[in-house]
Amino acid sequence: MQSHLFIRPVRPDDLAVFFRMQLDPEANRMAAFTAPDPTDREAFDAHWARVLGDPENRARAVVVDGTVVGNVLSFPVGDTVEVSYWIDRPYWGRGHATAALTALLREVTVRPVHARAAKDNLGSLSVLRKCGFVICGEDRAYAEARGTEVEEYVLALPA
Repeated sequence: MQSHLFIRPVRPDDLAVFFRMQLDPEANRMAAFTAPDPTDREAFDAHWARVLGDPENRARAVVVDGTVVGNVLSFPVGDTVEVSYWIDRPYWGRGHATAALTALLREVTVRPVHARAAKDNLGSLSVLRKCGFVICGEDRAYAEARGTEVEEYVLALPA
């Protein structure tokens, strides 16, 4: 049976779902670049208040068959726009991240758009490639979830 996926603006009641999702140690390890303490609800709420309070950000909940299964975002970083997403681990491998990012990219019309992924996050790299992103650089940054520096790819969706 085909799932029905759509994205919509994040609502306050979505935040409890997002917080629960970020408590998953395996998802944090895979994402690598996460909050210093994923169990800190106060820091989580402050982060999402900043995200939702900035009109330049586009924050969307990912809804599959009526259930919130993640989020997808676009946000300015200097002179560029970056995208990010988080899908709840029980929903990995079903095409939801690709569908959600594709939907967001219909809303975000500026190009190029950039993304970053740890070099060993093969799932995320696959999603980005399916959405048309190409590797345009490499970087190395401290990854809170792993407690060490991690190599990452910088990707771009060209004009």
